[in-house]
Amino acid sequence: MKLKGAEVLLECMKEQGVDTVFGYPGGTVLPIYDALYDSKGITHIMTAHEQGATHAADGYARSTGKVGVVIVTSGPGATNTVTGIATAYRDSVPIVVFTGQVPLNLLGKDSFQEVDIRNITSSITKKNYIVKDVNNLVNIVREAFQVAVSGRPGPVVVDIPKDIQKSEVEYKPKMSTLTVSRNKTNFSQEGFIDKIDEAVEMIDSSKKPVIYSGGGSVISGAYKELVKLVEKIDSPITCSLMGIGAFPGNHKNYMGMVGMHGSPCSNYAVNNCDLLVAIGARFSDRVIGKVEEFAPKAKIVHIDIDSREFGKNISEDISIKGDVKEVLEIINKKVKYNSHKKWMNRIKQWKDGESDPFGEDCKLSPKHIMDCLYKITKGDCIITTEVGQNQIWTAQYFKFLKPRKFVSSGGLGTMGYGLGASIGASIGNPGKKVINVAGDGSFKMNSVELATVAKYKLPIVQLLLNNHALGMVYQWQDMFYNRRFSSTELGQEVDFMKLGEAYGIETFEIESNEQVEKVLMKALNLNKPVIVECNINRNERVHPIVPPGAAITEIIK
Repeated sequence: MKLKGAEVLLECMKEQGVDTVFGYPGGTVLPIYDALYDSKGITHIMTAHEQGATHAADGYARSTGKVGVVIVTSGPGATNTVTGIATAYRDSVPIVVFTGQVPLNLLGKDSFQEVDIRNITSSITKKNYIVKDVNNLVNIVREAFQVAVSGRPGPVVVDIPKDIQKSEVEYKPKMSTLTVSRNKTNFSQEGFIDKIDEAVEMIDSSKKPVIYSGGGSVISGAYKELVKLVEKIDSPITCSLMGIGAFPGNHKNYMGMVGMHGSPCSNYAVNNCDLLVAIGARFSDRVIGKVEEFAPKAKIVHIDIDSREFGKNISEDISIKGDVKEVLEIINKKVKYNSHKKWMNRIKQWKDGESDPFGEDCKLSPKHIMDCLYKITKGDCIITTEVGQNQIWTAQYFKFLKPRKFVSSGGLGTMGYGLGASIGASIGNPGKKVINVAGDGSFKMNSVELATVAKYKLPIVQLLLNNHALGMVYQWQDMFYNRRFSSTELGQEVDFMKLGEAYGIETFEIESNEQVEKVLMKALNLNKPVIVECNINRNERVHPIVPPGAAITEIIK
């Protein structure tokens, strides 16, 4: 049957199981929005800004495991997605962004709202396209979704000129077999089984092993396999920021994060282990600190689907390329049951030696807020975050029990991410409690998306930790720049209670620890949009912290 390009686009989306798209209309995507008007089976969520649409698609993808989809117009509409695309790229999130483009005959002529979005996004996408022949549209769209989810997932951009959207083309429906799982591991690759056996031998002979889990464990769905390995070999486990939730945070073997803001226990364990098994992790600078002093006594086994990560930031002894879940399934069948009583007792001593950095005199403690939130929800919620102190306090103190419950910008560290991401997480997980933990600096960046929350009546709790500062930068200036607080002290220029009122969103204010549990319980039980402002002292700090460039055991507590 013959359909217009815009109609073909929507039909191809349906093939891929797409039922929700985030976007903002404009001149060069009018044919697509006209097709959406009559389309059944696809819900369009209109955000307040294109960046918000991209963060929403990202949050949708991270929390559901599905592909997030965005539709925006050309020019500023397309360029407004760049930060969101880069955020998804750095954290391996599968989103497909469809951008409108001026008609083919106007390309390259500095036409109104024309930008070369393909070249602009070339370094922050897995692949991108411009459709110059309507006959290629079907294959390009289908391929875009496949690229987004295969191997190491990531964002894809498809630029579609307006005349392509209006042109007719023959369309043949195709039942898709696409799933969000990565390509299957190539078990026949040279040396694969030999490397597995060598790794198993190292694990079996290790006296002081540590498992280090990254975002790849979440993406691959390796939750059960990871728990089985840890329990079978009796090993402590640590994680990166992106690895949070891949292993239950209340498990006795869990040590917390490793690295700059990692727990002392994790950092000491990595420094003293004789074997480090890195699973779906990329050894970022925030994890390893001073390279020469990272895991100095350990053999290192690195399992990852992306071979470009091998040897990039740290030298390793064994590199195993494959889907984490599948590789762990094989390893779990081969490793022996083990007991490391002496090593685990040492781990317990380190854990027991950790103290609350806020103390009893803290009027409103971020740790107390997170402890109460966990107590009330029992961990059964999705938490998105902005970036900065709010993000790290959440990662340190909330016990995430399952994967895809912690949604945060890691590699790019995008302020203004959390509110948009919470919209996507709420849309993708109806009935699930969604909380966005924010700092006042990050929150103000994209607070316009409160309009989207209000419009769709999304029952998201905005938990705003307001310390009237760009908290993390302020902290660095305090610690490393002789307290020269350049442009980081924020005042009372925004009344967040009135801001919520402007959008018809109910608001609460917390001033002390005694109020926290009662207010949070009320806010979470309302089942409607809420802002809870917690007035934190700007001198509260994220601890522990490892100074940049120092060894991860040089901890400032």
